[in-house]
Amino acid sequence: MAGTAEAAAGGAAGAGGLSWRGGFGRLWSAAAISRFGDALRGTALPLLAHALTSDPLLIGLVTACGFAPWLLFGLVGGAVADRVDARRAMWAVDLLRGALMAGFACAVAAGAAGIGLLLALAFALTTLQTLFDNAATTLLPELVPRSALTAANARLMAGQEVVGRFAGGPVAPVLLGAGAALPFAADAATYVLAAALVASLRTGPPRRPPAASGRALRREIAEGVRALWRDRILRVCCLSVALGNVGIGALIAELVVVVKDWLGAGDFGYAAVTTAYGAGTVLGGLLAGRVAARAGGQLRTLLAAGAVQTAVLVVCGTVRVAAVAAAALALFGFAGAVWNVLETTVVQQRAPEAMLGRIAAAFRTVSVAGVPAGALLGGAVAVAAGPRSPALLAAALLGLGTAVLIPAVRRGAGTSSESGQIPHTAL
Repeated sequence: MAGTAEAAAGGAAGAGGLSWRGGFGRLWSAAAISRFGDALRGTALPLLAHALTSDPLLIGLVTACGFAPWLLFGLVGGAVADRVDARRAMWAVDLLRGALMAGFACAVAAGAAGIGLLLALAFALTTLQTLFDNAATTLLPELVPRSALTAANARLMAGQEVVGRFAGGPVAPVLLGAGAALPFAADAATYVLAAALVASLRTGPPRRPPAASGRALRREIAEGVRALWRDRILRVCCLSVALGNVGIGALIAELVVVVKDWLGAGDFGYAAVTTAYGAGTVLGGLLAGRVAARAGGQLRTLLAAGAVQTAVLVVCGTVRVAAVAAAALALFGFAGAVWNVLETTVVQQRAPEAMLGRIAAAFRTVSVAGVPAGALLGGAVAVAAGPRSPALLAAALLGLGTAVLIPAVRRGAGTSSESGQIPHTAL
């Protein structure tokens, strides 16, 4: 099937080659366009929530509803992704999400959008995302050789952040000033355009065999969970991410509170901080492979990235200067991008092709489980201890998650200095 992948990718030359032509180029374009719309919504939605209510708990609840569906439907989404054509699932989901966003934009324009509608929208979009993300994870290995996955993931992430942070993020406040519904209407349009690009992909026969007819979905889900648990490296990484994501949930839910109430910045200050974060993310995505090689392996790189993220969040919660916070979040974004690229690649490289959707879903479900709780915890801490406390809480929890990796690193796992790949040793 390597020949099929190379043809779909536009004729990648040699092992590890990655071509912009053909399938990967269109997938990259779809991801970038969709990210632009997501950035508009991601910036506008917290600002809209902040305008509708000053209660940090309600603001945190919007974020919690944006992650809770992973706990309910994440494993189902992975099993379905292993059963269906990933390309068709992705464009169908994007069309449905575009319709939802168009309806929400109409509600905002009519002045009918309240916190309840924001909660429902966040829940619905993430429910659909459980299928979309798992399908996307299984689709990429069909478009590029496995040896090129790190480069492909890095380019996808860098492209998404360039478009999202440098275009979508700064443009969102401008559109909000022209009309509260405009960012959400634009997001709806990007979903439709991305769906058209994905629908045009030609991947050839799938690498994984189709699921046997009549098999119970519950049994297939259980197989994915067991496979994740039995792989020591994936199990350790998943636990580390799960702990850290409790802190991330607190941070992202209350970032608008930290920036506007603790740092005293306005809407454009909030956009500037998130843009700085995006700049770091772009650079981290581009350099993830090199950083891993120089650090001596993927686990060691993850350990270093987690330590950096912990340190800069302490700075964000102790130094009350917007420029310092922007610089710290740029470094936070760099380390986070390195982490995300390597984490995604590890799952794609280590999981059997026939179970990739289920294993990826199990990994995401466990790792995301802490985010809704973290979002609510961040709101409660902000009420009790002030607007800077979510950043300090996130630092403590990220530090705990990073510490989980230390025993695995000491045992020498993931120390390939040449490729930075973790050797496949399961228990």
